[in-house]
Amino acid sequence: MALRALLWVCGMGTRAEINAIRRGNSMGASFITGRRRLCRKLGAAAAVLVLSHSAACALDDLWTLQFGPTGRGAGDATTEREQLKAFERNPPPGFPTLSSANIAATKAAIARYEDIVAAGGWKSVPSARVKPGEDHFAIVELRDRLIVSGELPASAAGGTTLDGTLVEALKAYQTTNGLTPNGRLDETTVAALNVTAEDRLKQLKTNLRRLTEMAAVVKPQRKYVIVNIPAAQVEAVALNKVISRHTGVVGKVDRPTPLLRSTITEMNFNPVWRLPPTVIQKDLIPQGREMQAKGENVLVKTGIEAYSDGRKVDPEKVDWNSSTVKSYSYRQPPGKDNPLGFVKINFASGESVYMHDSPSEGLFGRNFRAASSGCIRVHNIERLAYWLLGQNDGWTPEKVEKMKATGERKDVRLATPVPLHFVYITAWATEDGTIQFRRDLYNRDGVAEIATSY
Repeated sequence: MALRALLWVCGMGTRAEINAIRRGNSMGASFITGRRRLCRKLGAAAAVLVLSHSAACALDDLWTLQFGPTGRGAGDATTEREQLKAFERNPPPGFPTLSSANIAATKAAIARYEDIVAAGGWKSVPSARVKPGEDHFAIVELRDRLIVSGELPASAAGGTTLDGTLVEALKAYQTTNGLTPNGRLDETTVAALNVTAEDRLKQLKTNLRRLTEMAAVVKPQRKYVIVNIPAAQVEAVALNKVISRHTGVVGKVDRPTPLLRSTITEMNFNPVWRLPPTVIQKDLIPQGREMQAKGENVLVKTGIEAYSDGRKVDPEKVDWNSSTVKSYSYRQPPGKDNPLGFVKINFASGESVYMHDSPSEGLFGRNFRAASSGCIRVHNIERLAYWLLGQNDGWTPEKVEKMKATGERKDVRLATPVPLHFVYITAWATEDGTIQFRRDLYNRDGVAEIATSY
């Protein structure tokens, strides 16, 4: 019985995984640089690189993240891109965002930023695109900026070259600000650097209130899941340890993921996607009209089925310019093109949102992942599914994988429901002293627009 309880709490917490949790931050930093010194410097930074309306979880956007050439040849550039995408997809466990230990750490961060503001803050960094090894006048200001915030020692002031020491300091900054750690000065990094010290201090104070409230909520919960919306990440937490951290895709700015407190109760393997009114009105009908004008059929192309009073409608007889299409219900059967993927995670929600797999892996490798209509797409959802089913008899990792491989339809109630929290945390510090910032994605912190748009 004790073993069963342990398995329930830790899910897939093998000895190797528990060890990985204990050294998760260093593992993340090591992936970035392979150097112990930076591992110690980054601490939790590498660990936390880190969704209104049900259906649109499913719609992928075509936004593409590209990295410029490195000057080392096409093969090396491709390798770097793939490594950075892999890092985005598979963040190390790190510390729980809602750990009560983060409250004291965030208070200390506030005191530090009060000192920075009192001393005049930092100067803006000029807009520039600079690769490692290149010279640019903006690098002088970059050095000064990173000295103030602590990524670079004062002895590193001066100089116009983006040298190795500065590259590593810049990677540390990018990581703690939720950016892709490519070690380059680019438009996104400059925008983050130019959020004022006053606004960063305001974010820390605003988020301290959020953290204090939520830490009290999760403290008695032995096992829970959180989605930190601005970070676009999902944490599975047991006994105040992150068992697994998952890259997520969250709601677009105009279709934001809601805040919620709920309980995960059920999993649908290979589910049917029932399109809700929001997606029908804003996505399906406009796309149907556009394709009809070109002589194409959106229902035939996507495999979505239209129903009228419970009877299937011939897709060739649907006129997207008529008002009748608004009265139909629409659904997509399970399959490789179903935007819910092979599993959907259910919980009570007034906004009809849920968490699910995705047949498209592309977005998970990108840094900006606000691309759904409110639901949360989860990378490596197989692992999360098994962990959630930890107290259900007979559910092994192999069985979860089999459900994916065979496409079998099955609904499973969790033997023990798991608390779930969708939170909005954009600034916090962890027990190792690392200070984290994320985009104010939905402009809820009351700070300048630059903090929302990078």
